[in-house]
Amino acid sequence: MADYAVRVLRSSATGSLDGVPTGFQHGAFVYGSDEEFVRLATPFVRDGLAMGEAVVAALPPARIVALREALGPEGDQVGFIDMTQAGRNPARLIPLWRDALERHPGRPVRGLGEPAYAGRNADEYDEAVLHEALLGVAFAGDKDFRLLCPYETAVGIDPTATHSGAEAVAEKAFRTALSDVPDRAERWEFGLADLGHVRQWVNAQASSYGVSRDRLDDLALALHEICTNSIRFGGGRGTLTVWVADGSLICDVADHGRIDDLLVGRVLPPLDGLGGRGVWLANQLCDLVQLRSGDGFTQVRLHTRLR
Repeated sequence: MADYAVRVLRSSATGSLDGVPTGFQHGAFVYGSDEEFVRLATPFVRDGLAMGEAVVAALPPARIVALREALGPEGDQVGFIDMTQAGRNPARLIPLWRDALERHPGRPVRGLGEPAYAGRNADEYDEAVLHEALLGVAFAGDKDFRLLCPYETAVGIDPTATHSGAEAVAEKAFRTALSDVPDRAERWEFGLADLGHVRQWVNAQASSYGVSRDRLDDLALALHEICTNSIRFGGGRGTLTVWVADGSLICDVADHGRIDDLLVGRVLPPLDGLGGRGVWLANQLCDLVQLRSGDGFTQVRLHTRLR
């Protein structure tokens, strides 16, 4: 087995038997250049191919090009996914990896994934870090899944915390409220009777900022689902706040409920399940979804890019 160099962080695993990991293995490495990325990533991929594992690499386009070139003909055996598209909203990535496992039943899966790629904004980085911590919760029992996550030095994120004791990190982050709503934001208190007016109000706001017709419909559907959740599970009422930041229209829905499931919206709930489908749908429709919930509060923040 190749040594992936001194800058590779220790992989986490849910347990071990005689020193052999028995659960999901989640490691990371930090790189400072394209050459260093290739030097650290290539042996990891080649080892997986040599052992007959299914190898999937979810990376930004430039990293895909560099890795393909380094692998040569072996690159044809790797499933490449554009992370900037599939993982623009990091909440879609746990379903992506789950799908990779289901496509290869009984076969080990080796993943290379870079969710915290350069060029994201601060909110997106926060969600990429939370996603990394939640991986240990989502795949705790998947002994045939190994994931290695590259981090570019320039991004400035230390991946250590999310790759060791990740469940505690995820719990703390999920239970901590999001940043304050700006004073300039517009607010609307809503109940069941107000849902139609809320939709009309947000449509007008979004249209005034240049959101396209298709994106407006997506946002309206996602927002209806989240506001309905507030009424059903959050005390019958909620507060909707809308503003623009970082080139996105942001809709924040807050109520007094509490969500216990850290993976809400990242695992498709059963058809007969109570709750969860609204957040799942919002994650498919919006460019970014931030969700935090603790004692007496839930916040869901929907981001829709203006261009």
